[in-house]
Formats: sequence, structure tokens, C-alpha cells
Amino acid sequence: MHIGEIITDDCANGEGLRVSLFVSGCTNHCKGCFQPQTWDFDFGKPYTIEDEDFIIKELSKPYYNGLTILGGEPFEQPNQRELVKLIRRMKKELPERNIWIYTGFTYDTDLVPGGCRYIECTDEILDNTDILVDGRFILEKRNLMLRFKGSENQRIIDMKESRKNNSVILSPLND
Repeated sequence: MHIGEIITDDCANGEGLRVSLFVSGCTNHCKGCFQPQTWDFDFGKPYTIEDEDFIIKELSKPYYNGLTILGGEPFEQPNQRELVKLIRRMKKELPERNIWIYTGFTYDTDLVPGGCRYIECTDEILDNTDILVDGRFILEKRNLMLRFKGSENQRIIDMKESRKNNSVILSPLND
């Protein structure tokens, strides 16, 4: 997996102060994407254990709410296999921190068994995600007044409630 950037002290990509990890590689190629350079799976630099250590050390500071993973596309299959390791470690060492993930794929069609991006570790990632912002960015539905999403079709999903109820439960942040 390659990463484009790690941003500390980020308040734009989720609630509270966050560390944001931008992964590389995306096959969605949404028209109007704000980071088309991240479509390339080799954009940026290879993700290393030193990057993981940096993220964990940074998130251990008391003022952080959590980690946001975006891209590129976190649910591209090679990215999932690396991200699940970071998520496991984070949940073990910093269980009080939350995880937000942004995806252009749709939770209840693409990330379920039989879906186009479902693999052996997808459920583990989703089970440990607090908020999932899903859906392709659609330029014609762009709305600059929305919080934490770029187009009106996208959803901010409460993953803990969704997994518990086995159905999509939207977060109040959608309002």
C-alpha cells in the first residue's frame, strides 16, 4: 500500500481533532475528485511500520478524537489488507479513539459478502469503524454546505448501530 499523506491536527475530515491517513489507489475515478493524483496505486510513498508507529504515537496525545482514513480509496482490496493491521493495533493500544473511513463504495452493496470490494478482512474493518462516509462523489450533487461529505448522495453511517441492527443506520451528522 502507498500513502499520499498523513495529516495531524485535522479538523476537516471528521468530528474533533484527528489524524488523517490518505491512502493511494482508487478505481472509482469520480469526476471532480479533489485528489485525482491518489487514483494511482503508486502515488506517494510505500506505507511502512514507521508510518504506523507515527500514527499511533500521534493519536496517543490526549487531544485527539481519532483516526480518519480516506484517499484514494481505503476499500480497494490491497489497501484493506494493510489497513486492517493498523486498525487492529489502534483498537488494542488506543481503544478510546474512534475511526472514520471515507469510501466511494456503497456499504450495503459493495462492502457486504458478494459485493465488489468484500474480502476476508472487510468485516473486521467495518466492525471497528465508528463512522463510514460512503458513496461516490457526484459532481452534479456537490453541496458545499454539507458537513463531512462532498455530495448529497453520500451518507454518514453510524457503523456501530448499523452492525448491531444489520441495517444502515445514518448518523445524526447527516442533518
